[in-house]
Amino acid sequence: MQTPDTLYAERPDGVTIAYQVLGDGPLDLVFCFGFISHLDLQWTNPAMARFFRRLASFSRLALYDKAGTGLSDPVPRISTLEERMEEIRTVMDAAGMERAALFGESEGGPSAILFTATCRERVTALVLYGSFSGHLPTELSHAQRELAAAYGVTPEIAARKDGEMAEVLASWGRGGIVDLFMPSLAANKAARRGMALFERASVSPRMARALNDAVQHIDVSAAAASVSVPTLVMHRREDWIPIGAGRYLADIIPGARFVELEGTDHAYCTQDYDAILDETQRFLTGTSGIGEPERVLTTVLFTDIVDSTAHAATLGDARWRELLERHDALVREHVESAGGRVVKSTGDGALACFAGPARAIRCAQDLLGAVQELGLEARAGVHTGECEAIGDDLGGLAVHIGARVAAKAQPGEVLVSSTVTDLVVGSGLAFSDRGEHELKGVPGTWRIYALARATPAGPPLEPAADQMTAADRATVRVARRAPGVLRAISRLSMREPRQS
Repeated sequence: MQTPDTLYAERPDGVTIAYQVLGDGPLDLVFCFGFISHLDLQWTNPAMARFFRRLASFSRLALYDKAGTGLSDPVPRISTLEERMEEIRTVMDAAGMERAALFGESEGGPSAILFTATCRERVTALVLYGSFSGHLPTELSHAQRELAAAYGVTPEIAARKDGEMAEVLASWGRGGIVDLFMPSLAANKAARRGMALFERASVSPRMARALNDAVQHIDVSAAAASVSVPTLVMHRREDWIPIGAGRYLADIIPGARFVELEGTDHAYCTQDYDAILDETQRFLTGTSGIGEPERVLTTVLFTDIVDSTAHAATLGDARWRELLERHDALVREHVESAGGRVVKSTGDGALACFAGPARAIRCAQDLLGAVQELGLEARAGVHTGECEAIGDDLGGLAVHIGARVAAKAQPGEVLVSSTVTDLVVGSGLAFSDRGEHELKGVPGTWRIYALARATPAGPPLEPAADQMTAADRATVRVARRAPGVLRAISRLSMREPRQS
């Protein structure tokens, strides 16, 4: 099988995503890389090349570099989970994949989970390897601490691993990833040299730190609980990412199958990676089709005109109805331009839905400003959760939560649930904590946040090319033109020396 051509497709925001397609199997499969990737260099590594060719032997496989990594466009900031979802959609559309299975590896798992829960009509199955739902928060309630401990994850373990990763990031470009993600090769100098180049070519040091920082704040547990496609979760027993993270994913994803694998390496292409491939092939080729979804993970936006009754009494029915029509047209214009859909008017407000929370929040912010030009004030609330699709309408607990969150807002204010703040890390949006609240008709207490003034953006993240050496660039050029040569060199250099 020849090395596939690298193709390019644009995300809706214009960022170009590099992707490759190989194989002609009966099912479509999209591989979502973890921390870093490089579409050219991976084909110079014999193990990586064999891994992807084996996947392509039973599928039509799409691979892509995330924005800011590998061959995709450099970006000035970390992409949000919403934007990561758009990358999956962009690659699927460009590759002509109407529906596909997703393979989420490590940090690629959360975006694959969110896409599966949100766009389940486009996903046939989900495979997760060495992945997690999010980073353990620094502040834990007693219940959260007990839950984490039950899965073998404690704040002390998380802190130790944060320190280990910090050491790798401090010496980025020297192959330190080998020590954490592939300790079985820690004594192999050739493997370390190869990974050092892979690090430098994939991302800049600041981008590597930013990617790691973003992981500290994500949590897709709510989305994982909404996944309704067949799901396989695999994790090696002694993985650097604690196996409890994989078990937790399998427990919260309805009907997920968990497979514990032998090994110490987090990397998918080392040790007995045929076990990963065997389980994946068995799972995917035996998967049957699923019915059309009746429930969908979505972001709901509620808006409400402040003092609407008083306005109606002052203006009279005819003038108030005319003002409401102008208001409703303004809502529709802003929602549709932000990529959302107005579900219905609520009389003195509206319910709209969006594929992701960041665009819903920005839409709410712009809309509240526009409503003021009509001489009105409004409030807004945003929540992300699983809704019941009832024709064009939405129902379910998530809708009620969104309405109750909006009701807590002050005039001109946008409030969001804690679920939303977990999903917009890296968006540049800032929030102030408004504490825990009881929401009428909703079980438990909910932490609510108010949209705040955005913090100033830091300096743009530099592309990987800015810190590559001349030798690095030469190697990458060879990787593009003759990857087989580098694979042969790699095989020779990885062999253990003979004992005399």
